[in-house]
Amino acid sequence: MAKKKENVPAKAVESLFNKVSNLIEQARVRVATAMNVAEVYTKYQIGRLIVEDEQKGQYRAEYGKQILLNLSERLISRYEGGWTVDTLKRCRFFYRIYCPQQIGATVLPQSEVLPDFTLSWSHYLVLMRIKNADERRFYEIEATSGNWSVRELQRQYGSSLYERLALSRDKEQVARLSRVGNVVEKPEDIIKNPVTLEFVGLKPDASYSESNLESAIIGKLQEFLLELGKGFLFEARQKRFSFDEDDYYVDLVLYNRLLQCYVLVDLKVDKLTHQDLGQMQMYVNYYDRYVKQDFEKPTIGILLCKEKKDTLVKLTLPEDANIYASAYELYLPDKKLLQAKVKEWVNEFENAR
Repeated sequence: MAKKKENVPAKAVESLFNKVSNLIEQARVRVATAMNVAEVYTKYQIGRLIVEDEQKGQYRAEYGKQILLNLSERLISRYEGGWTVDTLKRCRFFYRIYCPQQIGATVLPQSEVLPDFTLSWSHYLVLMRIKNADERRFYEIEATSGNWSVRELQRQYGSSLYERLALSRDKEQVARLSRVGNVVEKPEDIIKNPVTLEFVGLKPDASYSESNLESAIIGKLQEFLLELGKGFLFEARQKRFSFDEDDYYVDLVLYNRLLQCYVLVDLKVDKLTHQDLGQMQMYVNYYDRYVKQDFEKPTIGILLCKEKKDTLVKLTLPEDANIYASAYELYLPDKKLLQAKVKEWVNEFENAR
């Protein structure tokens, strides 16, 4: 007589399935990461071999080109596509950029110490195009810590994140960006000028209202939080609070888990006024007194406006106010202009020392 099949609780099966699935997914991620890193180190070492071969001095330039062509043909014959002359040149360029023993145009003999690569080859193809070593290192740190995709890296570089952060910092902190990235420790660390909102799709020369801008941001919330920076979580839009029988509405209520505080955002499609600053001060005071818990840090207020005047902010608000104004742009900023401003900023600092 056949043994009667027992009914297994569906919840038990589902729980076990989820646990096993998570292990498999984690393993796949580890394998993919290991493969990506292995590819980067392999191409770095290929670049080293090519550079060392060229620096023996026995090849003329044209002869060297022929060597790469022959090498490419043999590699493709054995390992199939991918090992084009252009790929080999990128390997060589990659090694020249990241070799720790490089002095000027000369690469010294290879040591046992290898750079600490943390991203995929596709990421480094983007990073290699950045000429400024400090800026390149900043994006490498941020892409690693933020787990940026290649597309996110391209967007952040295209939006001149490094320059915008540098111009929003004290001069002493500019060099720190290339050493440790954008570390969020105080309210000033989440401010950048300008904030770039090209992804919302509004035309810079078109007429739009604050509600249009707010709706466009909500529609692209992930991109907006990424643009604001690290640690942001969305809580509400048009958050209402009331006192003295009057209702007030905050455009966007966010929370920053790194700073452990609320961040209130008000949107202004015109130039900033002292009334706007006073209203934000009231919002911040309300949250600090009636919403913030004892373990949380003071609330931050950010006014995103079409035009801002630093002098107006300083005259209107007390020095210890936790309120910041930042201009926004609906198009990617002029990278060359921002680079020139950063260079001027740093030179002023160096000359004043």
